[in-house]
Amino acid sequence: MGTVRKTITLTDQQDNWIKAHINAGHYTNDNECIRDLIRREQERSLEMEAIRTALIEGEASGEPKHFDTEAFKQKMMAAHG
Repeated sequence: MGTVRKTITLTDQQDNWIKAHINAGHYTNDNECIRDLIRREQERSLEMEAIRTALIEGEASGEPKHFDTEAFKQKMMAAHG
């Protein structure tokens, strides 16, 4: 995987936050911290997209049907003890 060099500008507060995480031993340097933040955001975006897709599928599946909890419990108890 190739790499690209970027120059970014941070506020003092953002820089201090990164330094604090490095000092706490969470990261060894700025680059590692920022790459981890990007990876986590990428994962979060994928998770959000999966949730959106599931919600759309659920809405498209039609009207909800009544679910009898007691009948379900009895059926499971009979089948699985």
